[in-house]
Amino acid sequence: MKFTSTPPSVLLVDDSKDGLLVRRALLEEQGFDVTVALNGEEGLKLCEGRPFDVVVTSHRMPVMGGLELICRLRVLKPLIPIVLLSGIAEPLGLSQENTGADAVIAKNSNEPVTLVRWVKRLISRGPARKPTGSQRRPFARAQA
Repeated sequence: MKFTSTPPSVLLVDDSKDGLLVRRALLEEQGFDVTVALNGEEGLKLCEGRPFDVVVTSHRMPVMGGLELICRLRVLKPLIPIVLLSGIAEPLGLSQENTGADAVIAKNSNEPVTLVRWVKRLISRGPARKPTGSQRRPFARAQA
C-alpha cells in the first residue's frame, strides 16, 4: 500500500515490549507511522493529544486493559478504528460485537498477515462508525 502524502498513523498498545517491537517493525515496513504505548492508560493519553488513523491494542495489560481502553476511546473518539489482539480471544468468545473493536485478532502464527490486512482495510475505509446514544457495550470481565 503506497501513501501519497503523510503515512497513516497507528497507535500500538501492548505491555509486551517484544510484541511491540515485532508489531511496530511489521507495520513500519508497510509504511505506517507507528507510536507505541505500554498500557491502556498511556494509550488513552496519547489519543487525547493527537489523532491516530487506527488503534491496535492488546487485550490483557496492567493499569488499563484493552477492553477498558476501547470503552473509553468509544466515548472520546467514537469513529476511530480499533483492532483488539488477544491470545485467548476464542476461549473468551471475544468478538467485534461484544468488545466494541472493529476487528478481533488472535495472537497466533497468522497474526502478522491478519494484522496488516485489517489495519490496511480499516484505514482505506476510513471512519465507518456512526456515533449513537447507545454504543455497543464492551465485553465485561467477571469480577472475582
